[in-house]
Amino acid sequence: MPIYEYQCQACGHHLEIMHKMSEEPSKECPQCKQPELSRQISAAGFRLAGGGWYETDFKSGSKKNLADSGGSSSKSDSGTSAAPAA
Repeated sequence: MPIYEYQCQACGHHLEIMHKMSEEPSKECPQCKQPELSRQISAAGFRLAGGGWYETDFKSGSKKNLADSGGSSSKSDSGTSAAPAA
């Protein structure tokens, strides 16, 4: 679930709320109880983890799988290198 930043237009209180993308945005400020919350635009912070995701999309050589706990991948990289640019 993503974390959304909100600011109350009535009292200026700033907070972060975690809820589903399909849920309606929160309206009531927990501090002043007024229905004046507005969602702020902020950078999304997330990390793709699990089998098949890599640190970058265009990594060459030995790819580092984020799901590996050892720091470097023990899988061979044969057959996955890109052809040289013409």
